[in-house]
Amino acid sequence: MAGRIKEEDIALVRERARIDEVVGSYVTLKNAGGGSLKGLCPFHDEKSPSFNVTPARGFFYCFGCQEGGDVIDFIQKIDQISFHEAVETLAAKVGIQLRYDESGTPVQRSQSNQRPRLVEAHKVAAEYYSEQLFGAPEAMLGRQFLDKRGFDRDAAALFGVGFAPRGGEALVAHLRGRGFTNTELVTSGLCADGQRGLYDRFRGRLMWPIRDAGGDVIGFGARRLFDDDKIEAKYLNTGETPIYKKSKVLYGVDLARREIAKGKQAVVVEGYTDVMACHLAGVQTAVATCGTSFGEDHSRVLRQLLLDHDQFRGEVIFTFDGDSAGQRAALKAFEGDQAFASQTYVAVEPDGLDPCDLRLQKGDAAVRELIGRRVPLYRFVLSNVLSKYDLDRADTRIDAMRDAARLVVSIRDRSKVDAFTRELAGHLGMEVDQVRTEVHRAASRPAPAPAVVRDRGPVQTTSEAPPPPRVDLPSPRDQRFVIEWDVLKIAMQYPHLMGVAFDELDDQDFTHPWLAAVRGAMEKTGGPVHAAPGEAWVVAVREAMGIDPAAAVVSALAVDPVRLDRDPDEIYARAHLARLQELTCLRRIADLKSKLQRTNPIDRADDYNRMFGELIALERYRAELREQAISGAI
Repeated sequence: MAGRIKEEDIALVRERARIDEVVGSYVTLKNAGGGSLKGLCPFHDEKSPSFNVTPARGFFYCFGCQEGGDVIDFIQKIDQISFHEAVETLAAKVGIQLRYDESGTPVQRSQSNQRPRLVEAHKVAAEYYSEQLFGAPEAMLGRQFLDKRGFDRDAAALFGVGFAPRGGEALVAHLRGRGFTNTELVTSGLCADGQRGLYDRFRGRLMWPIRDAGGDVIGFGARRLFDDDKIEAKYLNTGETPIYKKSKVLYGVDLARREIAKGKQAVVVEGYTDVMACHLAGVQTAVATCGTSFGEDHSRVLRQLLLDHDQFRGEVIFTFDGDSAGQRAALKAFEGDQAFASQTYVAVEPDGLDPCDLRLQKGDAAVRELIGRRVPLYRFVLSNVLSKYDLDRADTRIDAMRDAARLVVSIRDRSKVDAFTRELAGHLGMEVDQVRTEVHRAASRPAPAPAVVRDRGPVQTTSEAPPPPRVDLPSPRDQRFVIEWDVLKIAMQYPHLMGVAFDELDDQDFTHPWLAAVRGAMEKTGGPVHAAPGEAWVVAVREAMGIDPAAAVVSALAVDPVRLDRDPDEIYARAHLARLQELTCLRRIADLKSKLQRTNPIDRADDYNRMFGELIALERYRAELREQAISGAI
């Protein structure tokens, strides 16, 4: 039992523990003027900073969630600990030896100083493990492991890498000798209680201390070294404890947090050695998760360090292996992409090397170049989806568009949908409006209904195929098809103006299927050059349509007035034809550019040069068509 902390010591803690320094170890703060600092609130999600700190007064306040108080209140709230624990935590940080007033109401010691004691136990353990790595003969495998990966003694010291003796009780004895109780050892996660008493949780393993943003050791990651290790898992991590929550911890954040805030960049890698390799190679914004996948709480930690909001955008770069597991990891990261206002990227090494192996085989510069070659995460995920399809075939491009449209509508941040839609259209070589229509259709399509399980025996199934889904087409008079509509309208009402030039058109010039069907019917009847006079031409086209639902538009084309203050002439008609062909040419140009983007100019130089020549020719042809269209003033 211990009494209350003396009031003068509490006041001294408030004086010595600068609130801007304490809060700054959790949140990136920027000067807001008037002696105030501003950042993203760590107590609730927000897109714009409303969390204010005033060092001169020693207080913080969030205008978003109304949380506020002094430095002790902040530690209480952020670490979810008691008032006494918060005071003792801060006292340990600033080197104050607290005194207790025995006359006051007694407080349970286990309740009042749990966190500082657990942090201290981890600090002692980290120092002990570090000494063992280069002092114990049995740690030879650990030293060899580091050496083979290009890490010397200085690198091990920088990251605090150590070795856990194989005996099983060495750390227990060491911590007991430093005054820690059995309860503290078990609660810390460093030791466990078995049938024969306490034993070391980590035995015969290479140890990485895991620190919080303030630099306190709160857990460990342990790498298997010996073949006879009874625990087969390659990596063993500290379990959940009062001070260690793996979903909220990022390895290396203590070394990276200042560079993350300074450079507005965070690099997320997959392992402890990858973090080491990145930092030693000059990428000092690298962090990694600890035995779990990147999640929402990790995003929140990075957002606070990046000061990630709409006015201060940074970048988050994920590194993944190029294999199927890496692609799955990218998809999972993409699901959480909307947690960031910052742009998210992915960096994948072509040979499948992780940053540690890349540095070992190709040097520090290669690691920096890997991060420099980053591509937007959504583009990486999109490429993986489209890679399943042959984009040189029109039918599979449609399938690819439909599949990718479902990816687009999964984006929670609706402001990013249009940019993603345009990106998809570029990859497919399709009109943006066509892709946008499919995206809207995918967004409105209901999710499949769950199967109904009845309690009257097994559910009966049938081999009968489900009816084909109804295809919803936009109106052929939609503004997107206005040139197609007007060309057919002129051909229907003034066929003699079109003449043989109309015969140069084909279905590729018409993006709406009904309008393409009308053109086909006109071709069947001999085309406008052979049109019968008057109403007979319209009747002939309708009959050629048969029972096609597109026949309904023939009458509309025949009666829709040509909006011109004079009678149309051949120049007017030819200008419309030129404009229609120009649009087709633009689609072909986009398609060719899409192919060029997918073609490696080094590996497939002949194909690349041939397509580039075609692109130049198409651009010239498009310019000629533009001149013809302008001459008709349409």
